[in-house]
Amino acid sequence: MVAGGPYGLEDIIGFAGYRIALLLLLLLPFLWSLPTALMIGELASSIPLEGGFYAWVRRALGPFWGFQEAWLSLSASVFDMAIYPTIFVDYLTRIAPTWTAGHRGLLLALLVVAIAALWNLRGAASVGEGSVSMMFLSLSPFAVLICLALYSAIRNHAHPAFAGHPAGYSFSGALLVALWNYMGWDNASTLAHEVDDPQRNYPRAMLTAAGMVMCVYCLPLLAIWIAGVSPDRFSTGAWVDTAALFGGSMLAMAVVAAGSLDGLGTFTSLTMSYTRLPHAMAEDGLLPKIFARRLKNGAPWFSILVCATAWALALKLPFERLITLDLVLYGLSLILEFVALIVLRHKEPGLHRPFRVPGGMFGVCLVGAGPTALIAYAIYASRDERVGPMPALLFAAIVACSGAILYAITRRALARLRKETA
Repeated sequence: MVAGGPYGLEDIIGFAGYRIALLLLLLLPFLWSLPTALMIGELASSIPLEGGFYAWVRRALGPFWGFQEAWLSLSASVFDMAIYPTIFVDYLTRIAPTWTAGHRGLLLALLVVAIAALWNLRGAASVGEGSVSMMFLSLSPFAVLICLALYSAIRNHAHPAFAGHPAGYSFSGALLVALWNYMGWDNASTLAHEVDDPQRNYPRAMLTAAGMVMCVYCLPLLAIWIAGVSPDRFSTGAWVDTAALFGGSMLAMAVVAAGSLDGLGTFTSLTMSYTRLPHAMAEDGLLPKIFARRLKNGAPWFSILVCATAWALALKLPFERLITLDLVLYGLSLILEFVALIVLRHKEPGLHRPFRVPGGMFGVCLVGAGPTALIAYAIYASRDERVGPMPALLFAAIVACSGAILYAITRRALARLRKETA
């Protein structure tokens, strides 16, 4: 749910070059990933309920803010989930441009959405087992690429691309893409009741995965930097060209196939996560009961179908706009989770916490400082982005604020429905 491999990192190199890209990828885990993992480790182990972060915020701040948390996360998902089919099509274009020309690219993106929805209808166990297999498959070409790049550097006495410059320098652009590549740690929390021994497994998974993701991101970049590949060659999908440079057409094809699997696998895993939110809200009386319906295998079928339809509608937005909107909306929801952590420490000091953020109340306040500052910078850096004729930040603000209106409408409509059926 956080990372399926180095796919999506190309724009960080293209925006800022190798040195800044590696610096960002080495520092952000300590300022962004680790604090988030610590927060999730405490809340997921102490409140392992369906809906995850929605349940935490609702318990800490009440149903209104719980609804806002779910709304922000689901709104962000509309733009987040459109990214992975976009990456799928971008990679395929590198070797088979005729397959993605015209409306074919959109049809292929829709196919990714449909496969993920059907896969999720088979249940969480099927998605989880498939994701593990797809992770190894998507990473295997990069293991080969790292070895070939280092061998080429040694054999040809290559010099690292210290002097290379990106095609268009943008530190803010690089940071936004890096933040996006490191976000999503809270997504697994929505499945807490379907996980064995969540009090033990969530903290271990969060902290272990943070280190693994950093290695998966940094090692390929370090290898091709040492091999002397110029950063001006990098944009979305450039791993295919790099693989062809060192391993020929066979390795390029493997990267394309693995990139396609990566996009599909990440999309499928996140479908499993996001579709539990409407289900949990329906069980709490914040959405119609039809969202709470499940198949025999536990899959919330109506929620899956509604969410998949919403995600399909955002497929035509450009990649950069998707990241901006996703980061702003997700960032607001993440801040609410850190607020919930602080409030629950104050309101429920006796709550059983198998894992605790160290440092007492000062520690839980401090742990949210880094992510909050980065979210604030991301919002500031996005001030010039536009979605059509409208500034992206204004568009995101309208989406975020509409959650309060939807809450009032939903509560009134459901109250009227209860009266009519009483």
